[in-house]
Amino acid sequence: MALKKINVTKSTNTTADGNHITREEIIKLSEDWSDNQQTIFKKIVKQGGSVNINQVHFICTPLGKITNSQNQRDGGTPKMFGPEN
Repeated sequence: MALKKINVTKSTNTTADGNHITREEIIKLSEDWSDNQQTIFKKIVKQGGSVNINQVHFICTPLGKITNSQNQRDGGTPKMFGPEN
């Protein structure tokens, strides 16, 4: 069973053997993969990193965009002032 488009996000840059690869090409390649290989690739797409599957070297780089539900950049945790300040 091949990967679905939802498994390969648009916000991840993926290269195969040094060449940029599209989501559709990844889905075609994944038709020959085992379930374990598909699971590993899904994790790499989410987290970033590199993996070799069937002698093809994939490098996935997720874009570090953290936004809230209103598509605004997250400011992080608020500063807490204690008695020492």
